[in-house]
Amino acid sequence: MQGHKKIAIYPGTFDPITLGHIDIIERGSKLFDEVIVTLAVNVAKEPLFSTSERQQMIEEAIGGIPNVRVERFEGLLVDFAEKKGATVIIRGLRAISDFEYEFQMALMNRHLADGITTVFLMPHEKYTYLNSTIIKDVAAFGGDIRKFVTNFVAEKLIDKIQKKG
Repeated sequence: MQGHKKIAIYPGTFDPITLGHIDIIERGSKLFDEVIVTLAVNVAKEPLFSTSERQQMIEEAIGGIPNVRVERFEGLLVDFAEKKGATVIIRGLRAISDFEYEFQMALMNRHLADGITTVFLMPHEKYTYLNSTIIKDVAAFGGDIRKFVTNFVAEKLIDKIQKKG
């Protein structure tokens, strides 16, 4: 089907975006015509960074990838995906411990919207232990986080932690 774009959604809170997230975005950008990094405005989570700050960090991190853009969403992910014409939800799997939750979410999303497929991508093995919470903890205790996030994100995170006291 010529002219039919394969659009994928990569959802998350990205608080903050890590090199592992960026790795998944880059992999997705090679598999799909368009990847929409969807910044969840999740009332259940209390992020360290505001939605605007997180969006700015994501946009800075993916600036060089032409077929990737960032959008915010609230509500059901499958509703957002359908509205955007996406047929794929990208999820990163770091370890077996991620699988059970992600599997449950994928099955629920399939139940809610049968036309949307969840695709699991593995980041490079050097990022498999990374998540935003660990990075925030390392930064809070003065550890070097520059191997795990972009310089821009590292500066924002260090600044935010220092302001919080």
